[in-house]
Amino acid sequence: MTETWDAERKLRALERMLIIRRFEEAVDHLFHDEHAFMTHYHLYIGQEATGVALMEALGPDDKLATHHRNHGHVLARGSEPGRALAEILGRETGLNHGSGGTLHMSDPDLGFISTSAIVGGSISLANGAGFALQQEDGDAIAVALFGDGALEEGIAYEALNLAALWSLPVLFFCENNSPGALGSAGGGFPTSVSAVEDLNDIPRTFGIPVETVDGRDPETVSEVSARAVDHCRRREGPFFVHAVTDRWAGSQPLWPELATGETEISMAWDDAGISGEHAGFYRDHDPVLLYARRLLDSGEITQEDLAAIDERVTAAIAEAREFALSSPRPTAESALDNVFA
Repeated sequence: MTETWDAERKLRALERMLIIRRFEEAVDHLFHDEHAFMTHYHLYIGQEATGVALMEALGPDDKLATHHRNHGHVLARGSEPGRALAEILGRETGLNHGSGGTLHMSDPDLGFISTSAIVGGSISLANGAGFALQQEDGDAIAVALFGDGALEEGIAYEALNLAALWSLPVLFFCENNSPGALGSAGGGFPTSVSAVEDLNDIPRTFGIPVETVDGRDPETVSEVSARAVDHCRRREGPFFVHAVTDRWAGSQPLWPELATGETEISMAWDDAGISGEHAGFYRDHDPVLLYARRLLDSGEITQEDLAAIDERVTAAIAEAREFALSSPRPTAESALDNVFA
């Protein structure tokens, strides 16, 4: 199943990738510079193409369970940046009224059943959603988003086994940003706690079809995702997609930091602006710049168009930031709202 993106879809994907990038940069500033929230968090920088492309392949009725790098997923699905930032800051206007924060932020209106900060936690939840959807007459599917580290958890093997055994309509979507995973001869599973060297051998063990894709390329990720989604919609059982990206330097420390600085969109057309310790990332691995360069080289966008898109996105994130900072905190009386046990 192959679907060619038209110009409108390409520009929409690029803009959404930029929204995620500027959003994540704002989150880092709110933490490090303004101390607007004081809790652990993770950023999706360097993986924007993967999330945006996957969401392009999904339908409105599909259900998702995701992991701790969730900001990019909810924004790629179409959540309002202002409400997402407000959630991170613990404000009443947040997607979950400030109760989820950064690690558990989700958007139920867009099909997110959960965000789990527990490594591998999303996998079993997606299985449950897939089991429920299997009982219905429609063709909606469930998606489990997780990192390669989740495959070091026992729940992953149990969930893969049950999904295959019961032929559940679940798309297992592994986002592998392990250092050295890109370009590895095998499945890119550089871990010291598993005897498996090729990550793809894990789903194959259970008879689940698997495809590996360059997570920096949104159109290819969308194409692979579309085939996987179609497989699940036709109720042919689960599918496993292995998207590989480079680990952004700011994700290396325990606490994220803008190690590469804010992204200069002009680096998409001006090689002279690419220098320093992290030049390799911006030149070879940054999905936003790589896709912008592709559209520039094909003549589908001009430098002026790209600068205008970035200016519009930057203004929107600034507005979202002000909305979040000016939003009220939840009242003490609301502390037990939605508590059922």
